[in-house]
Amino acid sequence: MSKITKNRLFELLSARHLNNPYSRLADIPTPDNFKDIQIASSRIKKAILEKETITIVGDYDVDGVVSTTIMLDFFHTINVKVNHIIPNRFEHGYGLSTKIVDLINEGLVITVDNGISAYEASLKLKEKNIDLIITDHHTVGDKLPLALAIVNPKQKDCNFEFKEICGAQVAWYLCAAIKKEMNLNVNMGEFLDLLCVAIIADIMPMTALNYTMVKQGLKKIKSSSREAFKILNEIMAKESLVSDDIGFFIAPKLNSAGRMDDASVALSFLLSKNSHHASESLALLDELNNYRKTLQEEISKKADSKTDKNDNAVIVWGEKWHEGVIGIVASKLSNSHKKPAFIFSIHNGIAKGSARANANINLYDLITKASHLLIGYGGHKNAAGLSLKAENLEEFKQLINNELKHFQEDLHIEPDTLGELDVSSVDLEFISIIEQFEPYGLENHRPIFKISDISLVKYDLIGKDKNHLKLTLNSNGVIFEALKFNDSNTNFKANNLNLIVSVAKNEFRGEVTPQFLIQDIL
Repeated sequence: MSKITKNRLFELLSARHLNNPYSRLADIPTPDNFKDIQIASSRIKKAILEKETITIVGDYDVDGVVSTTIMLDFFHTINVKVNHIIPNRFEHGYGLSTKIVDLINEGLVITVDNGISAYEASLKLKEKNIDLIITDHHTVGDKLPLALAIVNPKQKDCNFEFKEICGAQVAWYLCAAIKKEMNLNVNMGEFLDLLCVAIIADIMPMTALNYTMVKQGLKKIKSSSREAFKILNEIMAKESLVSDDIGFFIAPKLNSAGRMDDASVALSFLLSKNSHHASESLALLDELNNYRKTLQEEISKKADSKTDKNDNAVIVWGEKWHEGVIGIVASKLSNSHKKPAFIFSIHNGIAKGSARANANINLYDLITKASHLLIGYGGHKNAAGLSLKAENLEEFKQLINNELKHFQEDLHIEPDTLGELDVSSVDLEFISIIEQFEPYGLENHRPIFKISDISLVKYDLIGKDKNHLKLTLNSNGVIFEALKFNDSNTNFKANNLNLIVSVAKNEFRGEVTPQFLIQDIL
């Protein structure tokens, strides 16, 4: 087999984007094909002209916070005052609930990144004679809420060309429709910095429309006039940003607010009007994020100890596990056990759960099979939330395991390697080819490679807690180092090692060098 060299790498990566119909921002679809968007924009115009109370209802994850930020920023730009509510995970639960409706007495309600499953809340708004506009991207169930307009590309009769977009993109398109309806002078490109954070954080497919928006959005963050991004750029101190900078550095900080306390902290940070406020908000987000890491580690260990390797899915639960971290724990265990994972926290007899999968299985469809046991559920292909009575957990577990018997081959998808790597060809030029095709993400994975038949020269455990593995290796006379983060297992054979690796740029004290990152030791 021929090895991956620079030329071959360029060929393979450029082939991924040959047929992208939205390769330029000028080519992206207009709002017009969204079902109900015309109804929504004309109703909002009426509310603006008649000075009605407009309330934006967001969500507590990054996508929900960014969606809310875009709406508030847009209305601020056109000098229209609006109210906003982001539910508190612990007090109100998810999205537009009846508890949230209790806080609203008049006017017009616009949901962002939620609402498609809010039937009960929509009834209550109707009773109050309050119009509801839903913007969402989650899977549409059988029972639609009673709304004046529903803007969601997943509706069967919606003709919007690209279905896999996040909530913030739907909100942005609604703003673009309002701009058109009212003939306003607003540069919608100014929101690309925010949009790219939401698309990455919500793990949307990094293809077609999303690929183009994120590519431009990453550039926009670097030149952004937002105080939040100015301070983040200062801390990261990088010439250019890649999707991992958002996914591993920025998004967890923003997410920690809604997970551990209240998402309004993240919203306040993104809306910062001066550097002092941005700095204070970021310090609080860092504090919450560190607390999140500690708790996550604790619950991961507890959850992992309860798993059964014979099950087709990880389905475990515990009393009063912190609801804010069970989603991350589910993601972690899904990857380590290579099967879908459901993690539940029990409180007062009710089990609230998060499900994650990296599989050919649609989680939402899978959970629907158990709908008769559930109090509520929602989500999409790879991530979902659900709740049920704790007494029904065993039955739920059995049902899901039985359903998955038919999908043994599909329980976990390992990203394909590009092929066998020629280690000697890896230099800064090799990495610049990889960076040229940023951003990477779902359905457009960062290139990973196989390196076969290498021998171990030595190993070290590094980091403050000695929890990262550094290997010095020999591949046909080429000596190189490779890192495996969060792994202190040194129990592997010294010769004829086979590795799956990615290659990244290591910037340390002004010196830039290639870095091999181990994904798996075969």
